[in-house]
Amino acid sequence: MSIRTVIIADGIFPRNEIPLGYLRNADMRVCCDGSAEDLINAGFIPDAIIGDMDSLGDELKNRFKDRIYIDDEQETNDLTKAVRWCRESGYNDIVILGATGKREDHTLGNISLLTEYAESINVKMVTDNGIFFPFLRSCTVKSFPGQQVSVFSIDPETEITSAGLRYPLTGRKLKNWWEATLNEAMGDHFELRFEDGRLLVYLKFADPFR
Repeated sequence: MSIRTVIIADGIFPRNEIPLGYLRNADMRVCCDGSAEDLINAGFIPDAIIGDMDSLGDELKNRFKDRIYIDDEQETNDLTKAVRWCRESGYNDIVILGATGKREDHTLGNISLLTEYAESINVKMVTDNGIFFPFLRSCTVKSFPGQQVSVFSIDPETEITSAGLRYPLTGRKLKNWWEATLNEAMGDHFELRFEDGRLLVYLKFADPFR
């Protein structure tokens, strides 16, 4: 059985019970260095802290020196460094938390990297509002009737055809990220068929007040 690994990025720390549930049930908790203090303040202990350590105070550096892995490469961001460390350590089933909020440019960068990570690991990004899944081939996605769905194409020439969505896609090329947002699942799953492309699918959590 694969080890359930959670990476905590340096965005807004989770507040919703769904991402917090992933955090509580993780076998491995891996922090980008800027998120370590938030994780500790929430009552969790990091199993690994990855980054250049410019955001980690001296007290925490000393306290967790046995699990700090310095990576000061400047060509990648801290989240990618953490994903790379997990992959090289054999942790290939990863949930990313805390990757959105704060700076919008970091948010967009973190989300866009999911399809690159998906080439070598099983990965998803969970926010306080929903889940981003990357797909590199045609897929069937579990859902529920009325679930809000958005589809984003990293490659604008990819032709996408859907089944099970309220607003169908038929050989559609998505030139802009807004074009297939705010769709809706009609049943307990939907299908996306495409070749030679990379998609991001966002599923919004159910509204607890509906």
